Amino acid sequence: MIVWQQLTEQERAQVLQRPVMSNKQSLTDTVADLIQRVRTEGDKAIKELTAKFDGVELDQIAIPNALAESSLAKLGDEEKAAIELAYANIKRFHQAQVSQDVTVETTEGVTCQLITRAIKAVGLYIPGGSAPLPSTVLMLGVPAQIAGCERVVLCTPPDTSENNFASITPEILYAAKLCGITEIYRTGGAQAIAALAYGTESIAKVDKIYGPGNSFVTEAKQQVNNDAQGAVIDMPAGPSEVLVIADANANPAFVAADLLSQAEHGPDSQVILVSDSADLIALTQQAIEQQLSELPRADIARKALSNSSLILTESIAQAVEVSNLYAPEHLIVQTDNAQELLPELDNAASIFVGAYTPESAGDYASGTNHVLPTYGYSKTLSSLNLADFSRKFTVQTVTKQGMRNIGPAIMTLAAAEGLDAHRNAVKLRMEQLAQEGAE
Repeated sequence: MIVWQQLTEQERAQVLQRPVMSNKQSLTDTVADLIQRVRTEGDKAIKELTAKFDGVELDQIAIPNALAESSLAKLGDEEKAAIELAYANIKRFHQAQVSQDVTVETTEGVTCQLITRAIKAVGLYIPGGSAPLPSTVLMLGVPAQIAGCERVVLCTPPDTSENNFASITPEILYAAKLCGITEIYRTGGAQAIAALAYGTESIAKVDKIYGPGNSFVTEAKQQVNNDAQGAVIDMPAGPSEVLVIADANANPAFVAADLLSQAEHGPDSQVILVSDSADLIALTQQAIEQQLSELPRADIARKALSNSSLILTESIAQAVEVSNLYAPEHLIVQTDNAQELLPELDNAASIFVGAYTPESAGDYASGTNHVLPTYGYSKTLSSLNLADFSRKFTVQTVTKQGMRNIGPAIMTLAAAEGLDAHRNAVKLRMEQLAQEGAE
């Protein structure tokens, strides 16, 4: 247990540091090589890398319809109902985010508009491996569907389980079906990001790439985003993280479960408990050990816990200060009158208020989006939302009367900036209007 009040400013900063990747340069170089292979060899590179990393030999990268139908047939009614409920809630919340175009006459004869249009081609990356994420299909596919993106491409590693080998998990396929996604490819990792960004014989290039992934995927997204010939990305995203603010009346079993739900994501995940109660912290530690003994992914969670901190503060107000400094991806508030703390909580990507609002709710079915900025980016970046699947542009229309009204001011400002061609573009029109008026 760390006593916040006893730490210097430097020690406090160290406590709140994220895990640092020790082999960053090696990762950068490896991913750059993978991207270059895909750019030069196309489908051949995708197939060879899928065989190398996933152990699956592909005759084609797109999933054949027959194989997809066979996989979907394995999905039970209970799983379908759960996916449908999550889909409905996510759609309801994101549908409410649809924005109206804006038209304003700023001066008589001068009309300005702000227009929203969907991004035409989007690529959705869905992690596979030890924890396939059909929920991420919904988080990305639903807003793409509502926004009206013309082309939605889904890439995910092939299933390697014995009863569904070389296919895609039925949960992912069913979620994609609800979202109207039909362009689905069996490829993962940095090679999938490269294919989406630059295109191959089978996969046409997209305009923007979305979705979480491991360190290779994250690095690949950043590299293609920095290349003018690549594709932009949704946000920089690192390992999962959660901070829990809890007081003496919080349920330690709930707190422990919330911490472990993030710790099981991966060994580089980070979980932090901040409380004004030493007793609550001690009871939570006991609950963590008890629950760990029952978790299949306990080894992964234990490694993540080594990156984590249990912090004792003097008050809940100080706990809020710690949270705002850390700027977590997920923030869970289990205190008396938790709702009253909301105005003070500035820096978090997604906030979960009250004892019965676990982070799992947002991950799956409450309706909010679980694609979130990590590593402190929540100070400046937003959680994924409908606006991320569209872009806005302005339109202006100036009539003759409008030019008469604003033309002189434009010429004055252009002259002040020494931009004579700008001034002349208006001057010629004003002279024409003067000539018309004299006739």
